[in-house]
Amino acid sequence: MNNTRIEKDSMGELAVPKDALYGAQTQRAINNFQISGQAMPLQFVKSLLLIKSAAAKANVSLGQITPEMGEAIVQACEQLGNANDLMSHFPVDIYQTGSGTSSNMNANEVIATLATQKLGKPVGANDHVNYGQSSNDVIPTAIHVSASIALSEQLIPALEYLIQATEAKADKVDHHIKTGRTHLMDAMPVRLSQSLNAWAQQIKQNVVNLRSLQPAIQTLAQGGTAVGTGINAHPEFAAAFAKELTQTTNITFSAADNFFPLIGSQDTAVALSGQLKTTAVSIMKIANDLRWMNSGPLAGLGEIELEALQPGSSIMPGKVNPVVPEAATMVAAQVIGNDTAITVGGQAGNFELNVMLPMIANNLISSIELLANVSRLLADKAISSFNVNEDKLQEALAKNPILVTALNPIIGYAKAAEIAKLAYKEKRPIIDVAKEHTDISQEKLEELLDPAKLTHGGL
Repeated sequence: MNNTRIEKDSMGELAVPKDALYGAQTQRAINNFQISGQAMPLQFVKSLLLIKSAAAKANVSLGQITPEMGEAIVQACEQLGNANDLMSHFPVDIYQTGSGTSSNMNANEVIATLATQKLGKPVGANDHVNYGQSSNDVIPTAIHVSASIALSEQLIPALEYLIQATEAKADKVDHHIKTGRTHLMDAMPVRLSQSLNAWAQQIKQNVVNLRSLQPAIQTLAQGGTAVGTGINAHPEFAAAFAKELTQTTNITFSAADNFFPLIGSQDTAVALSGQLKTTAVSIMKIANDLRWMNSGPLAGLGEIELEALQPGSSIMPGKVNPVVPEAATMVAAQVIGNDTAITVGGQAGNFELNVMLPMIANNLISSIELLANVSRLLADKAISSFNVNEDKLQEALAKNPILVTALNPIIGYAKAAEIAKLAYKEKRPIIDVAKEHTDISQEKLEELLDPAKLTHGGL
């Protein structure tokens, strides 16, 4: 049996799978770009559908296409958006033409096929679904829309969840005092809550920074068409489009005052990726602190015990590893790598068009989704669920010669250093050594060297 049909485009005829909703231009891309085997992200494809639907509504309101045709296009987009097999209709590889034309035409062809079925007469992929649009403004818009939705619905809520979980845990462990560490060496004591609240503050600052970028990422290139001049688009199309998209998503989108920089560059995506990288660095720090505090349990710090989630070794019975913090560090590394690729991609803005758009879109969405997923995992399976080993904390505190820092104002730095070195050498509690080598009473030393009091600083 013949499982193909013949489709025609401006370059001629081409065989396409018989049941495929897409047409010749999509098939050419499938044939040309067998590179990664990875399609564009789901969020990106759904954003393309939102864009095509909003464009149809805007064009109807401006009298550019008939209401019946517009409704058929909108219904086709809604049908695809709700389809379980959505991605089977969008097989184009990430590594394709740098403008993303193949993905734009993939959407146009699939939507046109379904809209034609609904309307009962031809709906053109280029002339109707893509009316008043170009791949050169659709794909930058899809990058902004997909990132805006993922930020608003996934990453920022996940980071706020991580903040809440961390602050709640900080409240529970506030009474635990531990040896602080600088350069991985013993330092003055801190409350365990102070360490956790520092993590929470890091994530809060990342949320502030991400929110500051939302107005820029919610500003759209749509309406600039081929090079930024708006050729073939109604003068009011950009504003009407942004209004329709805002109503559909409940996210405030706006048309750019100047389309040229949003088509010729990807500076906003680069800036957002840079902040995602900063968030990844924060996640990496938190994950590594957890790993260090959990290390051992006998030969390491052993200050906390992370939730046991799975056997840690195929050969060493009883071994349990900090798997969630390890996963978080890998996510952080990947996001940092994604940012490097996006940075290079941002440099590919040659004159009036950036030509690394699909890669930028994929990496940006990947970074947002990875960080969102791992933030919730870190909150639930590492921070909220760890237990504190109080005996280990007290053992280290009692022997910590660095507590002598509190005596500096009384006996001076040099004398305090002598006492600290002697305590290290003899492996004795600092309070015992200080009592022998100063005139300070036992009662006063206990007051001055009280670890809990020292966590508040001051004299």
